[in-house]
Amino acid sequence: MKEIKAQEVFLEAGYQISPKAVEMITSHSAPNDLISYILENVDESLFVIEAEHIDIESFEKEYPDLPKECLDEVPCSNDTSTSQVSSVPLTRSSARSSISSTPSPTSSSATLRDERCFSDSNGQVNNINIMSDITDMSTCVGEYMEFVQYFRNRYTKLSNIIRGRVTARPIESLNKNRKQSSGIKRGGGGDYNEASIIGMVSEIRTTANGHKMLQLEDPTGSFPVLVHQAEKDLFEEASKLVLDEVIGITGSMTNDGSLLIAKKLVFPDLPNIPNRREGTWGKAIFTSDIHVGSSTFLEEEWCGFLDFLNGKTDNEQLKKISEEIRFLVVAGDLVDGIGIFPGQEHELDILDVYDQYRKAAEYFDQVPEHIKIIISPGNHDAVRQAEPQPRFPERITSLFSDRITFVGNPALVDLDGVKVLMYHGRSIDDLVASVPGVSYQEPEKAMAEMVKRRHLSPIYGSRVSIAPEKQDHFVIDPVPDILHCGHVHTVGVGNYKSVLLINSGTWQSQTEFQKRVNLMPTPAKVPLVDLSTLRTTLLQF
Repeated sequence: MKEIKAQEVFLEAGYQISPKAVEMITSHSAPNDLISYILENVDESLFVIEAEHIDIESFEKEYPDLPKECLDEVPCSNDTSTSQVSSVPLTRSSARSSISSTPSPTSSSATLRDERCFSDSNGQVNNINIMSDITDMSTCVGEYMEFVQYFRNRYTKLSNIIRGRVTARPIESLNKNRKQSSGIKRGGGGDYNEASIIGMVSEIRTTANGHKMLQLEDPTGSFPVLVHQAEKDLFEEASKLVLDEVIGITGSMTNDGSLLIAKKLVFPDLPNIPNRREGTWGKAIFTSDIHVGSSTFLEEEWCGFLDFLNGKTDNEQLKKISEEIRFLVVAGDLVDGIGIFPGQEHELDILDVYDQYRKAAEYFDQVPEHIKIIISPGNHDAVRQAEPQPRFPERITSLFSDRITFVGNPALVDLDGVKVLMYHGRSIDDLVASVPGVSYQEPEKAMAEMVKRRHLSPIYGSRVSIAPEKQDHFVIDPVPDILHCGHVHTVGVGNYKSVLLINSGTWQSQTEFQKRVNLMPTPAKVPLVDLSTLRTTLLQF
């Protein structure tokens, strides 16, 4: 157990460590302080810390009177400074392809930032736990080392998931064998030696013969991989790969050790076991892309939705359903904003962004008090455009009722035992453009691709502007019960293994831009989820 804990601490700081070095640390009388000393004094050029890199004598001279401690008390700090992280970039030429290794905000080690308990008129408690959120945790300023840390973190978190499914070797070892081709020999059956690697996809191209040629890289180097067109299922899988995702590949080396012929692709996919949830009760409503202030905002339909929430209906069944609703979850684009696209002022009814939020606050004040509201921002909202986005600033949240919970984008929230991962969904634009078979009319397919990759925004440097935080806040870990997105203005509901996928549409009719690109929205449709069964019903207003 001590050995595992020590390894975790060094992995989170961006290093690998040899078993002998771990044994040296855990056998010392003060392992906590020894670990801190090593991280403070380690040579930044190192990737793997060996026993010879640990100077016990100097450590004990500096701390002569240390008490004996328990390793389990070592904190897995999220505050890993640049000086503590090895500056070993990947071999891609730009900073975007460097990798970091600090904990993801959606990891089980993320600190709970907020926990709120609300009671309805019957005294029943509606618990909301914010499990992860970028708010008040952002530290990036755009320096080179922040890109290094960000990509090392992405690689470390996702490769650790894959390592449980494939025994992989560092790419550096393949490159060594490439130089010493005698180290590669044919297997007894006439096939070339089998090898498995885990890497980030840095290049995808099609050869003159129609095969797929990939370049994979890890912190030790990069290596080419060929996917034969004749391997139909494998080739189809490879055709859906995107840049910057992390995968495992098992294949055969060519005789000269210069190429890996792929036989199997391994993704950081969900396990084939059901996600266990604690029993809960009631219902939750999911919506997004309200766009208050736009001339195409569907105010009549929205007010009908508010009437439904308040039980103002002659339909007894709908009235009963409204009484069972405990949560209203809003995934971004509360208002239409100002200056989001050229000429937007010609499509606005409310020209001041704060007046837009004041109007939105008036609407949400009409939601009955037994329904608790959680709101995250989107790309039209008045927060930074780079993702992950923090929650709304105080100047905006002060306009709303105190009973509303504001979170960042993305955010993982626990609704009384049901884990909901909220993400506005801007990366759907990238996935539609890059993955065959993914479209705006079926956004749940794009969301399934996110879950398969265990990453909300795998493609870096395309349409989504991603801030290089020390941690990759887009890694999907732990696995949620519900993934809730918006952004594309079309409703989609589906299941991917144990996760319910919801894209909640919009309250805006077709815009001029959507007319130009022939996108037909599905407005005023609201997914209603039974929290005890995750059964989903679409309500049309």
